[in-house]
Amino acid sequence: MPRASLKEQIIVAAVETLHRKGFNGSSVQDITDAAKVPKGSFYNHFESKEALAVEALDRYWQRVLGSLDMLSDEKTPPVERLRRYFRHLGGIARQGDYRLGCLIGNMSAEMPDQSRLVRERLAILLAAWSRAIESCVRQAQADGSARRDLEAKTVAAFLLNAWEGAVMRSKVERDAAPFAAFEQVVFTLLAPSRGAADAGAPE
Repeated sequence: MPRASLKEQIIVAAVETLHRKGFNGSSVQDITDAAKVPKGSFYNHFESKEALAVEALDRYWQRVLGSLDMLSDEKTPPVERLRRYFRHLGGIARQGDYRLGCLIGNMSAEMPDQSRLVRERLAILLAAWSRAIESCVRQAQADGSARRDLEAKTVAAFLLNAWEGAVMRSKVERDAAPFAAFEQVVFTLLAPSRGAADAGAPE
């Protein structure tokens, strides 16, 4: 197997280091040490630490994107897809002992006032993530398994916002209780109310 390029080694190390320590808690030296490359090689591949943070977010997003396939699996009813998807994300948090949280969420809390470059990339990633959830919500509304009195776009944004809040609290409490509360409340509220199942979804 060919050896990873120095740039690739730095990106991989940046994802792990930024996820664990945050942007302000990580120095370029920390990242190059983790990558086992000379610090000078960093500047051969990246204009700044912010530029590396954007590439690290993109790489992390590729991991998130892989699990988004669960939301488009038409062999599974859409509401169940949503449930399985968020349980899958909760399982990832559990594997990290609830210490790491979500890199996108962590950076969203830390960086918007510090870096326009990072903030704009976060906005792009969150919008793409929300659209993937929205598509599944629309399908659930279409088959009557989800309430139709709210726009799918609004529901999707709420789901993502609530999930990121649950992830943040799981880091504080070091357990899955916030995820259990998220699932119980979200899927209770998402269910169609009596007499509303036949109402048309909002345009």
